[in-house]
Amino acid sequence: MLRRIAGHLFWAARYLERAQWRSRLVDVNYHLILEVPPRDVDPWEPLLGITAEREAFAQRYAHADEASVVNYFTFDRENESSIRSSVEAARTNLSSLRHMISSEMWLEMNELYLDSREWSPQTLAQKGFSAFFTDLRNHFYAITGIVRSTMPRDLAYDFLEIGTMLERADNVARLLDVKYHYLLPRLEDIGGPSDGRQWAAVLRSASALEAFRKLNGNSMRVDLVVQILLFDASFPRSARFSAERLAVALGRVAARGVEGPPGPLPSDRLLAMMQGSCAGDVIAEGLHEFLVKIEEECSVVSDSIYGDYMSLG
Repeated sequence: MLRRIAGHLFWAARYLERAQWRSRLVDVNYHLILEVPPRDVDPWEPLLGITAEREAFAQRYAHADEASVVNYFTFDRENESSIRSSVEAARTNLSSLRHMISSEMWLEMNELYLDSREWSPQTLAQKGFSAFFTDLRNHFYAITGIVRSTMPRDLAYDFLEIGTMLERADNVARLLDVKYHYLLPRLEDIGGPSDGRQWAAVLRSASALEAFRKLNGNSMRVDLVVQILLFDASFPRSARFSAERLAVALGRVAARGVEGPPGPLPSDRLLAMMQGSCAGDVIAEGLHEFLVKIEEECSVVSDSIYGDYMSLG
């Protein structure tokens, strides 16, 4: 496979996962504010912490209020990681590869792209917040299902899988890091209804609340939340599940003799971190430090994959 093609597939997958992730963050935060009266002046500001975009946001917006943050995350073309920009970037990356993806995937991707061209704050107001983000979520679910159901497990599929899983592992680490530090409740709230709703919102942001309750009931303990989001090998949005799927896809690429150095896979250290730890240990030893290591390792893996399979230099 040409390096250019591998790069287009990898980045299309990352942008789609990023758009889906951000749409859940915005939707969940909106409903959390309705359920729990915010005690902070800017209850939308934590989203900027999760995505590490406080400085970029502050350069163009005066306040992190609902209108500004929702616009920045959803519609802003100048924000290269907004939902609209990510959808457009994914579609651009796939547009020259229509022979390598299924026609169903292209049609669904193109429909989402055409819808996104009409988006505006006015569209959101007219349609309603819940309806707008429900439709968006259904588009992403459709694309995911189409990829799983219509594409052969070849190199094209593998590079889509690599991009998706790398983005997913990085995102869940960022989400947990901000919740555990920036959003820590006041002492009197720990274990109370407000704290429980906050942790439930974190789980909803990763589509994990139902899976969590099947395992743990309504016991909204921090260690249990960390366990399912980081270390649960069966939950498809956990960091461990993502690292394992990433390693499998990279292993298939290496086994096919695609260019790249022999020996250890780029994901080996990330995988070892996820398989060799548990929630209790990392909380006791420093959850923040562990999450930062995941983010750093995801960046190292991305750079290594780019150098091995995509760089033209």
